[in-house]
Amino acid sequence: MTAKQYDTLSNEALQHLAERALSRYAPALQGKLSLLCRSENATYLLQAAGKRYALRLHRADYHQRADIESELHWLDALRQTGIQVPEAVSDVEGQRVQTLTMADGSVRHAVLFHWIEGEMPGTDVDPRAFQQLGNITARLHQHSRSWQRPAGFQRIVWDHHTMVSPQSHWGDWRDAPNLRSADHRIVEEAIARVGAEMVDFGKDPQRYGLIHADLRLTNLLLDNGQTRVIDFDDCGFGWYLHDLAAAISFVEHHPRAGEWVDNWLRGYEQVAHISEADMEKVPTLLIQRRIQLLAWAGSHAETEMARSLGSRWADHSVRLCRFYLERDGLPIGA
Repeated sequence: MTAKQYDTLSNEALQHLAERALSRYAPALQGKLSLLCRSENATYLLQAAGKRYALRLHRADYHQRADIESELHWLDALRQTGIQVPEAVSDVEGQRVQTLTMADGSVRHAVLFHWIEGEMPGTDVDPRAFQQLGNITARLHQHSRSWQRPAGFQRIVWDHHTMVSPQSHWGDWRDAPNLRSADHRIVEEAIARVGAEMVDFGKDPQRYGLIHADLRLTNLLLDNGQTRVIDFDDCGFGWYLHDLAAAISFVEHHPRAGEWVDNWLRGYEQVAHISEADMEKVPTLLIQRRIQLLAWAGSHAETEMARSLGSRWADHSVRLCRFYLERDGLPIGA
């Protein structure tokens, strides 16, 4: 379950795969497919019989079929508690995960979801939007701690090795665009300190469990006062407060990042309490995430998101690593 490079299939090849997947569904679901975005996966809008759906076409070598089915099990359980999350659609044979065999023998998986209505808040809105993010994250964590997972449940593991080692799920952080070789030492020192801190922190079930792992404002939908969570593709086993670090992914260096963290924590505390010992590890979790994103930027350099980061994003990352090593406080902000 590792992803080392961006999906190199053309849009035309992906469209063909999406159409193959769609052919397995009922006639009422045969409609128009339009590519919405390409990142870890390709996501399509399906318009059929006056309704909208989202078709997620998985890239190769990231999740096994059992991983995707496990994700859907968690979504089912979350909906039963009233948390609004995506719902998969079954095909004519009752399957929710499609497995498509390529000409070279490799396989791709696809899932069709009912469309979820809502507006996506952005970082240019009132920082209190992060309160909603923290609040819903706490609800997810409460569910994760108490949920009895079904037999055979498996998801990707997010720990220190799989996030920031050269063999991480997203590749080697040294491959990040515009990262100077002279700055490698600073990042390496930060990684070494993070590793020691996380060994000390441990993986007690109250601290480490099933998390969304990418719960940013871009994966939150607001509709008539209701909060909805989407894109569980990266959900897996990690430290619960990694979800705080993930909340400000890519923009940790923004001047308002401190406000965003404060509001996230305020929203979280409305539902669940974060212990003092856990709070002490927040700086470490924040810098670990930023270094993880260096790896992502390197292995996904062709994506629109990676290109949008700009030429100074790696420099900001190094600056935050230096802050983490030399000063107290959160390694965020301008």
